[in-house]
Amino acid sequence: MTYRALIFNKNDAGEISGSVQSISDSDLPQGGDVLVAVDYSSLNYKDGLCMTGIGNLVRDFPHIPGIDMAGTVLESGDDRYSPGDKVILTGWRYGEIWWGGYAERTRVKADWLVPLPEQLTTRQAMAVGTAGLTAILAIMALEDHGLTPEKGEVLVTGAAGGVGSVAVAALARRGYQVAAVTGRQEMAEYLTELGASRIIPRDDIAAPTNRPMESATWAGCIESVGGTTLSRVLGQMQYGASVAAFGNASGIKLETTVLPFILRGVNLLGIDSVMQPYENRIKAWQNTTDWLPIDKLESMTVEAKLEDMVDYAQAILKGQVKGRVVVSPHA
Repeated sequence: MTYRALIFNKNDAGEISGSVQSISDSDLPQGGDVLVAVDYSSLNYKDGLCMTGIGNLVRDFPHIPGIDMAGTVLESGDDRYSPGDKVILTGWRYGEIWWGGYAERTRVKADWLVPLPEQLTTRQAMAVGTAGLTAILAIMALEDHGLTPEKGEVLVTGAAGGVGSVAVAALARRGYQVAAVTGRQEMAEYLTELGASRIIPRDDIAAPTNRPMESATWAGCIESVGGTTLSRVLGQMQYGASVAAFGNASGIKLETTVLPFILRGVNLLGIDSVMQPYENRIKAWQNTTDWLPIDKLESMTVEAKLEDMVDYAQAILKGQVKGRVVVSPHA
């Protein structure tokens, strides 16, 4: 039996290219103990990096990208899972150093899986995907550090992207006033429909400043951009407020001073979705079902085929993708 997979190769000149090919179970990595029929994967910023070779996240070729997936267990050598179980996989460098979800089947380690919540379909789970799960983890961290709706506006940078879209919708559902930052003003209506209370042009936040501190404005921030934007935001936080940071689309350097931390008690919280422990993943997925309106999730989601993903890789790295993209390997 053969089935479809999006496979990338690197030639002698170092050029990376991908195409949909036929593979069989014998081609899959042999170190996993669970064979899963993939219903859906999704598109995340890291998928764009993997498909273009930027950052050298993928070291060995041929390679199947797709850093998350949701599907049905076909075979299991682990007592925790049985054929027919619905499961989700995010993180653990799946799709980077291990063949990922852009295929009709995948073989993985049982430790990487979590059960699909009963309230979600596999398509909805991948409409959330790694990006959406990161947004939920960020909100959890902010609330663990004292954020409540009564404290004021929450800033979401990169708001029209995958993480930002989920963050805006989930925060609004929880009663927060959301200020959404975007460089694409044509996204204003979309973000307002997700629940943003006001739209802030990206240049208002991303332009450098010589001032180490600015007006204390934000009760919290979900920051997906990095670089100058993160530097600016730190100096705009209210006393005791927190920034949940996880992105570097605008760079990895952070140019700031200690003043926001020692004069306003600002907290900079790093959010990692890759190595999260099992218990926290379960909690985050349960929060997803409680916090994220399904109608809003559907409105921010489009479906793509494996053949579309090479073009999507370029688009997401250029900031041209709106909301979430679910990937069907069967289309």
